[in-house]
Formats: sequence, C-alpha cells, structure tokens
Amino acid sequence: MKHVWIRVAALGVASILLMAAYKRAEQSSVMANAAQAFLNSLWTDQKAKVNYPFEADQRMEWHFIPLPAPTAPPPILDHARKGLSFGEMAPYQRELATALLAAGLSQLGFIKAQSIMSLDQVLLMAEQGAGANRRDPDNYYVTIFGTPAATGTWGYRVEGHHISQNYTVVNGKVEDAPSFFGSNPAEVRVGPRKGLRVLAAEDDYGFEMIDSLDASQKATAVVDKTAYKDIITFDSRVAALNGAPNGLAASKMTAAQYEKLLTLVQVYAENVPPEMAEQRMEKARKQPKDKTFFAWSGATEHGGLHYYRVQTPQFLIEFDETQDNGNHIHSVWRDYQDDWGADLLKMHYDASHTVK
Repeated sequence: MKHVWIRVAALGVASILLMAAYKRAEQSSVMANAAQAFLNSLWTDQKAKVNYPFEADQRMEWHFIPLPAPTAPPPILDHARKGLSFGEMAPYQRELATALLAAGLSQLGFIKAQSIMSLDQVLLMAEQGAGANRRDPDNYYVTIFGTPAATGTWGYRVEGHHISQNYTVVNGKVEDAPSFFGSNPAEVRVGPRKGLRVLAAEDDYGFEMIDSLDASQKATAVVDKTAYKDIITFDSRVAALNGAPNGLAASKMTAAQYEKLLTLVQVYAENVPPEMAEQRMEKARKQPKDKTFFAWSGATEHGGLHYYRVQTPQFLIEFDETQDNGNHIHSVWRDYQDDWGADLLKMHYDASHTVK
C-alpha cells in the first residue's frame, strides 16, 4: 500500500511539473519569436522591404483601403503600402507571416482576419475580374519596425484591404492600436458562401444596444438621423473627434443597458489574445460613466444604413455599415493615449531620463 501512495505522489509531482512547463508565455515573447522566425526566413532583398527602424515615420502610416498590388501596372498610388506582401513570399514564408498575424490575435480575431482576407476573392468574382489589381487575397503586407525582442522596443503591422493590425512592444508590454477590421460584403448574398457575415457580432450587438433604449434615451443616443458615410477618424494618425463627446452617457443607462454596452465593447476586446483582451476590458470598466457615451447615426431599424460609436476618455470604438447600400462594414478600436504605444513609450522615455 505504501508503494501505491509513493507512486500517486510521484504522479502528482510530475503533473505539477508538467503544468509549470506549459505555463502560458508572455504575449510579447510570442510576438517576438514569431517576428524573428519570419525575419530569419527572408532573403536580403525581402528583409529590406520588411524591416524599418522603429523610429521610421512609416510606422504610423496606415491604410485599410484596397490599394493596388505591387505587380500592378502604373500608376501606383503614392501612398502604396510598404512591407512585403503575402503574394511575394515563398510558401514557407507565408506560413511564418500567418503565424505572426496569429500571434497578435485571439482565435476568434484570427478567424475574422483570415475570413476578411478571403473576401477579396468574393469581390473579384462579383466584379468579374474588373478589380484584379485590387482584389487579391495575397495583397496583404507585413512590416516590422525595429528589432523584435520580448523586452525590447519594437513593433509590427499586418495590413491590407479591410485589415490593419498595429502592435507596439515596450519593455514586455504590448499595445494593440489602431486595430481595424472591415468586411465587404458585410453579408455574402450569392454563391457558395451565401450567408457568411464575418463581423456579425459587431453589427448585431450594436443593434441590441440601440434596441434596449427607451424613446427618450434613443432620442439622445441618435446624434444624426443620416448615417455617417464612414468612420470619422478614418486612417488619421491621431484619433480625434471634433467637438465635445455626445450621445447617451452610460450614467443615464440602467444597469442592464450598461452591461449591454460592456458586452458590445467585449466584442472588440476579444479580437486580441486573452491577456490583452482583459487589459482592454479593464480600461473599459475604469472609464467614468458620465464620460462614457454611446452614439448612433442613421436608421435604427435593422437593415438600414447606420453608424455607432463608443467613446470614452481613453479609447474609441467606431462602426459603420453605410457603403454599398449598407452591405459594407468598417470598424476600429483606437486608443487616445496609446495608439502606436505612445503612452508606453512616454513612460519608458521618462523612466530612462529620470535622474537618480
């Protein structure tokens, strides 16, 4: 009997050691390892396209419109994307680039990104090849700024039509903004993929929020009866809205309505890995209710052209479904203080220059 208990104890110790061995890695380490593996796979000329100094102005030059492929005939737009496209990569390099994209997203966010990229093929078929220079699932780019290191200062971007994911790593901390997802079509209505709605949750939970308001609250939340044509911040370097925040303040919501608002925020938060998602939600919960606003423009009936935003002192969510007769979505998460790691960098530089 004694031997049995010894064996049980040994198994218990082994289990503990095994669990310790599989302790979740820090996100900055996962990103750094993925980025370095990708860089190591590149030829010299490819690496020159991908790797920029961290201080490069290009780090904050982001777009989500369908720019021409690098192989397209002139004229190429002056602000054509930098970096290396998936279409220019060998198969093994594409796999490593995809791993780098996955490193900055949750499983759900990664599925969204891959699905969005695949929609360019749907558009190409719908346009009967007319937009071949722009509709290309391989026309997505990877750019790395600085030298990847778990505790270093560096960043990377994966970007193309309707995707722009921007990450900054400073001393092991990660900032993941701006973070853009779009979908065209918002719903595939013909063909073998009929019914696909990549950003269904962003749309449906927005309607759940506006539907939960009573007539008086709705009158305050709807700031314009005509839907805005696009997200207001578009691809600006600085997330700024003109004028004072407007819409319905969270302080004017019931407890149930406020929970719906947090659920809507969580849809966006859960695009990134769990640790980073919780940081987003922690920010959301800390925002003063009297300075947290839900605003809507356009139709409040399902199927109509509409726009909404969640605006707080620290972050901004924007969503619009107005183009192509309301079958085209843009959505973005911006951080007023920490887009491109601005706040992380400020703290880092302040600490570096503190006189001891």
